[in-house]
Amino acid sequence: MRYETIIGFETHVELKTESKLFCDCPVRYEAPPNSEVCPVCTGQPGALPVLNRRAVEFSIKAGLALNCRVNPNARFARKNYFYPDLPKGYQISQYERPFCENGHLEILGDDGQPYPVGIKRIHLEEDAGKLVHSADAYEAADYSLVDYNRACVPLLEIVTDHTQNPLRSLNEARRYLEKLRQMLQYIEISDCVIEKGQFRCDVNISIRPEGGADYGNRSEIKNMASFRYMMDALDYEVKRQRRLLASGKWPVQETRLFDEKKKITLPMRSKEDAPDYRYFPDPDLTEIHIDEAFVARVRDTMPELPDQKLDRIIQYGIPRADALILTRDRAVSGFFEECALHCSEHRKIANWIIKDLFRLLNEHALSISACPFLPRDFADLINYVVQDKITDAIARTVLEEMFQTGEAPRTIIGRKGIKLIRDPGELEKICSEVIEEQAEAASRVRDGSTEPVNFLIGQVMKKTRGGANPKKIREILQRRLMT
Repeated sequence: MRYETIIGFETHVELKTESKLFCDCPVRYEAPPNSEVCPVCTGQPGALPVLNRRAVEFSIKAGLALNCRVNPNARFARKNYFYPDLPKGYQISQYERPFCENGHLEILGDDGQPYPVGIKRIHLEEDAGKLVHSADAYEAADYSLVDYNRACVPLLEIVTDHTQNPLRSLNEARRYLEKLRQMLQYIEISDCVIEKGQFRCDVNISIRPEGGADYGNRSEIKNMASFRYMMDALDYEVKRQRRLLASGKWPVQETRLFDEKKKITLPMRSKEDAPDYRYFPDPDLTEIHIDEAFVARVRDTMPELPDQKLDRIIQYGIPRADALILTRDRAVSGFFEECALHCSEHRKIANWIIKDLFRLLNEHALSISACPFLPRDFADLINYVVQDKITDAIARTVLEEMFQTGEAPRTIIGRKGIKLIRDPGELEKICSEVIEEQAEAASRVRDGSTEPVNFLIGQVMKKTRGGANPKKIREILQRRLMT
């Protein structure tokens, strides 16, 4: 029998606010354990929450970016469960009336067509604390410590809709997560640094016979904090459920953990449903009324979204594949557009960013925002190449020095006395020297082999310290050896 997969995500995103959701404790990821806490975020008796307005704005911003309906009346609820990192014994979240509902995020489906993944709801809640175990493996830990610095950090939960265009494969799941993370970074409500826990996922998987109307029991895998592990866990769980169905058994509804070393999922507990959490409106927080004027002010702060940016970068004459790379990070696309103001060779700018600038940034573990020189200087370097004032080889050498010193290309070129050899006689003389020194390679070219030509060009470039045009060198060598 053929089966189809239904995948759903509950993505938890820590918002980039200066203070926590219901108190004025600062959000500092590198702070010593339990140093950024107060009676409110540690659940002390009598402490009352006060809502962070910026967190509400960010929630609405996410809703607009994901094509959601913004609820004019929203409220907070208490989600009751006991866990050591939850100091109050309940979590302040939203249940019946979240801030945003019924949206979608468009990705590329497996059939190559645009596919609007359904977004069921976006709600705001407080994060829990963080458990620190005495060993890397939970099973091997003798004890656990709890750090409450993260307790009450604003956490946005984005829930996909399994009834409206659900995710149907591992590839679509990865595209959804990558596009969602990109979107949230573009609108600047979260840095979404996975290693810091700012972007975490619970994933739900169910299997049903192809074409069936009913949904199978779902397994939930908690707190996946790596794209690679998410894909490994999904792959294993889909195969596990298919094996069960093929043997005539029905998967049970449960929460499972992913063993990263064995790359398998393991049962953790039976899966809770909403009644198990005993939701009820939080009596310490009033209902929130969101009028059209407030939504309009938030909408006015929205930047250009990734798909809009992609379309505009393509209009510079950039191939779609390259434009996708340039728009993956908003700072990269901004760098490109600033360069494009000072150099008309847009495709060459894109090529140099993708191949050469990215290489240097990766070698130094830097983002483009930390690039030591200005986009204007990078554009000037490309102009030197376009105007045939320096070769590509010299330009790469200059680029490396720009990266080390932050100097403009004209400063480096002037200091080093770099110039292109333009005298045909001088270049002819150097080519003659190389032909004489590399007699064996030259002889092979005369006998009809084209392979040694590039070697000879390299020897000429070495003698000229990159100051000759490779095209001119090739013309001279071919004229002397191949005619």
